[in-house]
Amino acid sequence: MFITLEGPEGSGKTSQLAPLADFLRQQGQEVLVTREPGGTPISDQIRSVIMNLENTAMNPRTEILLFLAARAQLVAQVIRPALEEGKMVVCDRYADSTLAYQGYGHGNDLDLLRRFLHFTTGGLLPDLTLLLDVDVEDGIRRKHSGGSEWNRMDAYTLAFHQRVRQGYLELAHADPGRWVIIDASQPPAAVQAALRQALARSILR
Repeated sequence: MFITLEGPEGSGKTSQLAPLADFLRQQGQEVLVTREPGGTPISDQIRSVIMNLENTAMNPRTEILLFLAARAQLVAQVIRPALEEGKMVVCDRYADSTLAYQGYGHGNDLDLLRRFLHFTTGGLLPDLTLLLDVDVEDGIRRKHSGGSEWNRMDAYTLAFHQRVRQGYLELAHADPGRWVIIDASQPPAAVQAALRQALARSILR
């Protein structure tokens, strides 16, 4: 079973990931947790280029190709082997991030991006995607005050991040069988409870 967490900046998905994985393990699942971009030595090297605040000259097309390269390595080296071994994989971001950020955010052609994604992943889609949704200004404020990594992607304009959030919501509404929207403006404990309820309904029933 392949589960992904998505959301705009400051939605809290990364901090929710570990307790969510612990919950799944308590249900008897063998769980592998990973993230994008990253998750392998090669992908982590690519991540450092993508996220470096000094790389402000990066062209959006370059950004797309770097994300795709990191993802191709992660799928081949980590995600597919784990799924073939019967493990449950939980990933912090995946292909939908490319549609939200590089598609809706930068205004690139969604159909073209979907073709790139199919090539990159071999058509591997999540079984369940949990969207942690939060107001963009609140999310950016969280990022600033929470002491977490502030990177090149975070530094895009507020309008960019608003397009990203709207893109996520459109993706979720277009495929309700795979997506569950979680109100991430709630206290962390309430968000975690909502995530667990969504898993119980979709996976553990």
